[in-house]
Amino acid sequence: MEQYEPNLLSPAQVAAVRRSTTNGRGALTRRSLLRASSAGALAVGGMGALGACGIPPAKREGEAAASDDDSAKEKRITFSNWTEYMDVSEDGKSRPTLEAFTKRTGIKVKYTEDINDNVEFFGKIKPQLAAGQDTGRDLICVTDWLAARFIRLGWAQKLDPAHLPHAYANLSAQFRSPDWDPGRSYSYPWTGISTVVAYNSKATKGRKIESVGQLLDDPALKGRVGFLSEMRDSVGMALLDLGKDPGKFTDDDYDAAIARMQKAVDKKQIRRFTGNDYTSDLDKGDLAACLAWAGDIIQLQAGNPDIKYVIPEAGYITSSDNLLVPAKARHKANAEKLIDYYYEPPVAAQLAAYINYVCPVDGVREELAKIDESMASNTLILPDKAMAAKSHAFRSLSSEEETAYEEKFAKLIGA
Repeated sequence: MEQYEPNLLSPAQVAAVRRSTTNGRGALTRRSLLRASSAGALAVGGMGALGACGIPPAKREGEAAASDDDSAKEKRITFSNWTEYMDVSEDGKSRPTLEAFTKRTGIKVKYTEDINDNVEFFGKIKPQLAAGQDTGRDLICVTDWLAARFIRLGWAQKLDPAHLPHAYANLSAQFRSPDWDPGRSYSYPWTGISTVVAYNSKATKGRKIESVGQLLDDPALKGRVGFLSEMRDSVGMALLDLGKDPGKFTDDDYDAAIARMQKAVDKKQIRRFTGNDYTSDLDKGDLAACLAWAGDIIQLQAGNPDIKYVIPEAGYITSSDNLLVPAKARHKANAEKLIDYYYEPPVAAQLAAYINYVCPVDGVREELAKIDESMASNTLILPDKAMAAKSHAFRSLSSEEETAYEEKFAKLIGA
């Protein structure tokens, strides 16, 4: 395998940029945008809406997804991603890893941050995909449940393993075989997203909050508890606390989790269900404890030593944002080269140093330590075996389940 030395920022330069931007970018801004609110999932582009519009699922995964590949003659890619999900230079005017990729390969990347919400983005490109047309994008990054939908509908191209040697070798075991894409035939994770229990130790007067059960039942926390408006995170964590596996639960299990949270809502234990806006309340102590996304907690801890987190003994929910090549994309081979590039440990380390989410790349620890030793030892970025063993993914849902479950969750949170 040919080896390259990426032309990236030095570890010292990365650390300097990270210090100068810790409070204003990365996870906090990234999570300030809705990933998939319950109301939005029901209102725009849901599976039920697909059926009503007469758009049938593909007969088999990937059917008719391929297109003529112009990669060899057109050295370019269009890459759609979320905001604040890519490393930037110290002056904020360039993206070092993307520039290094272009310098190495000659492939120019048109990088656009036009994904603000999974449901909104799906609605934007659905008409073109349903009509069998090129969306104008060669690579997209969407959350796992939406990636599963693209694959079910035959709207993602099957990836060529020959173009993905680093990705195949370095993908962490935790992410290797989700039930919606066994063996990662159509997707590779950009980052992992961990849902944990977080608390403000000043607001709890030094008490450690260790479980979802405490969030739901501890009278000392009444009115100062936050849950997430992302159904899979909140229900998944409640299922785990009930001793149920989020990867195998039944309708009755789901209803039991909803009922338990409803009880906490009725007695005003839960203050509210939030998107990323829990961060300011937790930072100030208006929320004493809450469910939180790990990337946010890393950012908050940089400015507030009172912010703590716990991985509950019952486990925690892991999801992922994933790279896919849409049906009819015209530069598939180029896109695969870019995916593979981000699975080289030096490149993956530089990305992780900026965005602070779980890095899905094995072998990155030593490279990340060159940038920031504390980050390399942070299990919220690089989970150790003990933490990985406690991770659980929310299982894939059928279209009927997705509609029914979102309706019940929307009723719970008042959406």
